[in-house]
Amino acid sequence: MQTRLYIHAHRAVRGLIEGEYRSVFHGRSMDFDDLRPYVPGDEFKDIDWKATARYGSPLTKRYIASRKHTVVLVVDTGRDMAALGASGEVKRDIAILAAGTIGYLAIRHGDLVALVAGTSKATQFVPGELTEAHLERILQRIHTATRLDGAKSNLTGQLEYVSRMFRRRLVVVVIGDDRPLADDEQKLVRRLAAQHEMLWLTIGDADLMRADWSRREMYDVADSSGVPSFLRENARLRAAFEESVVATAERSEELFESLSISSRRVTDQDSVIPGIFRLLEAHKHARR
Repeated sequence: MQTRLYIHAHRAVRGLIEGEYRSVFHGRSMDFDDLRPYVPGDEFKDIDWKATARYGSPLTKRYIASRKHTVVLVVDTGRDMAALGASGEVKRDIAILAAGTIGYLAIRHGDLVALVAGTSKATQFVPGELTEAHLERILQRIHTATRLDGAKSNLTGQLEYVSRMFRRRLVVVVIGDDRPLADDEQKLVRRLAAQHEMLWLTIGDADLMRADWSRREMYDVADSSGVPSFLRENARLRAAFEESVVATAERSEELFESLSISSRRVTDQDSVIPGIFRLLEAHKHARR
């Protein structure tokens, strides 16, 4: 399963969003490398005017890239993420594909990839490395840790860990459940956004009132309580659920936009690649 996800990301990102990643996580040192002919889009400040005069046409200075950002994947591995998502797929599997795609892009770009993951009981930290084998181990850890019989989700605990442990500016990519942030969580996210560059990917919750699930036994993974079929078939409750989903998404979007945190909601594995493309595009144009 992990290999399939990894290969899927490997093939999809090469032509689709690698360029967007490069435009978002840009960086270079001041170490001069060589000269090359000017091409549209080059910075005018990089034109070597003396060499241009000698050569007869514009020449641009090239520098040795100094990328080496650290991209920290903050992933909820509590049992809420072992539940079904909006598409009927397990949210954990969608999270793994998203983490694998972002991680692969980072490594291809020369950036380190680290992991902060956990539950209400513990937070795990995997230091950043620059190999695909390291990324594969991260994905395996997410998969193994996210279980229906695991501890409750507590993404706040993982965000607090990032706030306490990292002072140097990082690129923080949060992959979490579809829920509103409480007031204390909003304050924490505000502090983190002031210190780090943040992107947020939300995985949509299951619609328990879907008609094709009407005969399936359903329960809440948070407390194992059953959800009676007569409640799931109630038209008024269904309307209230749909309104709640829209309201939660709008509140989260407003919060993230106010903090210049680029965010995206995905509902299935098919929406991960285009969702990440739009996430990176939004981040590129965000006010920072």
